[in-house]
Amino acid sequence: MKRDKILLVEDDSTLSFIIQDALTREGFDVICAANGEAGLKMSQAAKPDLILADVMMPKMDGFEMVRLIRLTSPDVPVLFLTARTALDDVVKGFQLGANDYIRKPFQLLELIVRIKALLKRSGRKAPEDTKLIIGDSSLDFASQRLTIHDVTIDLSHTEAVILDEMFRHPNEVVEAKTLMYRIWQNDDYNNLNRLHGFIYKLRRYLAKSDALELLNIRGIGYKLATRV
Repeated sequence: MKRDKILLVEDDSTLSFIIQDALTREGFDVICAANGEAGLKMSQAAKPDLILADVMMPKMDGFEMVRLIRLTSPDVPVLFLTARTALDDVVKGFQLGANDYIRKPFQLLELIVRIKALLKRSGRKAPEDTKLIIGDSSLDFASQRLTIHDVTIDLSHTEAVILDEMFRHPNEVVEAKTLMYRIWQNDDYNNLNRLHGFIYKLRRYLAKSDALELLNIRGIGYKLATRV
C-alpha cells in the first residue's frame, strides 16, 4: 500500500527528528528540509501529499514558501507549526493557503490527528492504524488499548507511547532518553522519575501476560522481553 508522503520543513533539527520519527512510526513517508528555500525545492521535486511547515525559518520563512508553492500546487494540504499566536499571523497564514496550524509546544498525538484529518478532507487516504501483536498481547495505539488474553486495558496517552516504542523493539534495550524524547520532547533528568512511575504501572499491566515481561536495564533503559 502506498504510504502518504509528508514534507516536513523545520529548522530546529531536534524537533524535526522527533516529528519525523513519530510520523514514520504512524506509517507516513517523511522527507525533511531545514529552511524555506530547501522546502520549496523539495516540494517541487517530491510532490508531497501534505506539507508540515514552521513559520520562522532562515533564508525563506514559511509564509513565503507556501505562497510560492501555491502557485504550482494549489491543492496540497498545508499545516503550519508556529510559536506566533497573534491573530494577524494566523489570518495571514490562512490567506496564503494554509489549511490548519498548530501552536508550539504541541503534543505529538494532536499533530498526528490533525494530519490525518487534513488528508481525509483532501481525499488523500491516511495510513490505516495497525495493531502490534506479540504473543498473547496486542497494542492498539490509535485507541490507546492494551489487550492481554481477553482482557482489555485502557491506557493513558503516555502509557500508549511507551508501549508503542517497546512493542516495536521487542527483546531490545530502549534507552530512557528515547522514551523521554517521544513523550516530552526532551530528556531532562527531572522527567526520569516520572518515566519510572509510568514503567511501574505498565509492568503491573504486563504481569497478566504469559509471554511478555518489562525489564529494567539499570542505568540505560528498559527491555520488553519475550518468554519462550
